[in-house]
Amino acid sequence: MFYLTANAMPAEKFGFKPTPAQQSFGERVLHVADVNVSMLQMLGGKTPPPKIDMKATSKADALKELQKATAYGTAVLKEFSLAQMMERIPAPEFMGPTASRLEIAYFLMTHTQDTYGQLVVYLRLSGITPPLSAQP
Repeated sequence: MFYLTANAMPAEKFGFKPTPAQQSFGERVLHVADVNVSMLQMLGGKTPPPKIDMKATSKADALKELQKATAYGTAVLKEFSLAQMMERIPAPEFMGPTASRLEIAYFLMTHTQDTYGQLVVYLRLSGITPPLSAQP
């Protein structure tokens, strides 16, 4: 869903900012890729993390970075059993001293959904109906 929404923005509008103080559409896409990789590393998987190019500016490059993060997340999550997902591990400071792997994965889902909501606003301000809002 997030990729589909990110892909809906035309390439020439990937630099669109609703206001000068906000990140561009492309920067929001890269933000999700970066946060996902950073937090998935905390799970302690064996899959090596990709390097996310936070300076990517084109639509093609930003979507490529998002795909790298998604592939990494899929690989890391497949490494753990349900019992291992329930184990508590050191957590990012904002989550407390420890969290289960599952809690961290859940945070990533909600964070991505929150950013999806932001992308929807960027699309609508650009005169684009978000793909999941389009009626058949």
